[in-house]
Amino acid sequence: MALKMLQVTAPLAAEQSIRKISEMEGVISFHKDCDTDGDHAVYSLLADSAHRQHLVDDLQNLAKMSSRFRINIYTVDTTIPDAGSASSADTREELKAKMAQGAHLDFNYLLLTLLSTIVALIGLLQNNIAVVIGAMVIAPFLGPNLAFAFGTSLGNRELMIDAFKTGLVGVGFAVLIGVVFGYFDDAVPESAELMARTSIGLDGVALAVASGVAGVLSLTSGLSMTLVGVMVAVAILPPAVTFGYMAGAGEMKLAYGAFLMVSVNIVCVNLSGLLVFLSKGIKPRRWFERRMAKPYVVGGIAVWTALLGLMIFAIKFPLF
Repeated sequence: MALKMLQVTAPLAAEQSIRKISEMEGVISFHKDCDTDGDHAVYSLLADSAHRQHLVDDLQNLAKMSSRFRINIYTVDTTIPDAGSASSADTREELKAKMAQGAHLDFNYLLLTLLSTIVALIGLLQNNIAVVIGAMVIAPFLGPNLAFAFGTSLGNRELMIDAFKTGLVGVGFAVLIGVVFGYFDDAVPESAELMARTSIGLDGVALAVASGVAGVLSLTSGLSMTLVGVMVAVAILPPAVTFGYMAGAGEMKLAYGAFLMVSVNIVCVNLSGLLVFLSKGIKPRRWFERRMAKPYVVGGIAVWTALLGLMIFAIKFPLF
């Protein structure tokens, strides 16, 4: 949303500093709510997206004054009179909370992966595109990929590891299910949807890039990621399932094509996502954190670019 209410718990000695920061960062409204335990107070600051990141950064500099310092951020649907703010970009801290949730590996993630994989595989085998798209609605593959790109932009190794682990388990689980179905199936059906996932051209690279860009833009703009999640799932889940199915059926040439497709899509989503995060100015707050994050950023761009070049070479000069 465009407007957010920042509820700040800070020492009374920090009140003048908070007021000064509010004036400098164009806070729409500021008031002191109540005292707590005699030496702390709660302050409310209404801010739009244009100033919110700088405001949060400045306020965090006061955190060293008290171990009880805290900032809570709440969505404001409407304010009267209208504050006139159209943008709805989230702060770094809000994005980090979303990314941590998307990178979390739990039972629900595995269950959604299982269900979406089975539905997608049935749709592919029956040549039913509507069923395949329906499976994408519940496929949870957007979160781990964008979380890894976000973690790279901040040099957050812990988030990167969690996202990588979650993404790897999800894709691996989908491939394994495909292998089981392919192994026990009598013959590969004549399905155009299934065969379409066994080869990729440069148009497939463009689709994956668009998916990554759209995912990050929707995320950083504070918009719903449901439809974008469907787009990313379309790029990743069907070829992953097809790879497993063809490998289980012993069709290694077709399996190689599907493997190449899912690899290209994952590389493009992560590379484009990282580049868009950087273009949006997503970076650590402190200068030394930015310096520590630089190797991750440079290394991430270099690795993903090199892998993309290798994949394009494999597309132009296939092994089979």
